[in-house]
Amino acid sequence: MEHVSVTRTDAVGRIEMDRPESNNSLNPAMSEELHEAAIDLVEDDAIRCIVLTGSGQVFNTGADLGVLSADAGDAALLRSMAHQLHGTVSQLHRAPKPVVCGVNGVAAGGGIGLSVCGDIVLAAESARFEFAYPRIGLSADGGSSYFLPRLVGLRRAQEIAFRDEPVGAEEAVEIGLATEAVPDDAFEERLAEEAARLADGPTLAHAATKALLRQSFDRQLDEQMATEASTIAGLAGTDDYQRGIEAFFAKEAPDFRGE
Repeated sequence: MEHVSVTRTDAVGRIEMDRPESNNSLNPAMSEELHEAAIDLVEDDAIRCIVLTGSGQVFNTGADLGVLSADAGDAALLRSMAHQLHGTVSQLHRAPKPVVCGVNGVAAGGGIGLSVCGDIVLAAESARFEFAYPRIGLSADGGSSYFLPRLVGLRRAQEIAFRDEPVGAEEAVEIGLATEAVPDDAFEERLAEEAARLADGPTLAHAATKALLRQSFDRQLDEQMATEASTIAGLAGTDDYQRGIEAFFAKEAPDFRGE
């Protein structure tokens, strides 16, 4: 891949968007590569946690405006890149394993959806979340109109969208857009630490909980609890469950990897 770096280290798969000279913005090639990388790691059973981050000082700034012509002829290209971007977001959001978004700098436009689609969002102190679409006369994509109301509430989502003012890392944590703000000089270490912790965890249980949380917005309480009951019962026959129970009674840290 030319614009996306994929590495595998001890059950952690890392996707790094790598067009620093263009602020990691998405051109057609990078959009396709990013989608392919997400599918690759989601389908790799040896990978127990996925990290998404950017190279240099920027996370992702959405579409590369340099490939656009600013007229109706852009419709097909915008649709194509949105399709690839949406495929990436969907893969990571629904992945049967934890996903950590490491927002190392500015996340703007389509980068907003990428920055918050994971289960844990770590934001470097210098990071900023910027809606940005109004500046170029376009509407949201990348799942931002889906994630923002669910994470911060409709009124705050409207403020982010229509005022289009940058949201810093600390504020992002306060309003629920990010999980944790991390000093810039400790960011990579903290990102690796969080990914390793999740990779050591009960992957099947994490996947089940992730699905339950995602489905909860579309269900009534009784329906959700019925799904919880069938899901927890279904995990009783897993190695994760056996190892967790054995470790609990032995007063030891569980080894969910079975190493």
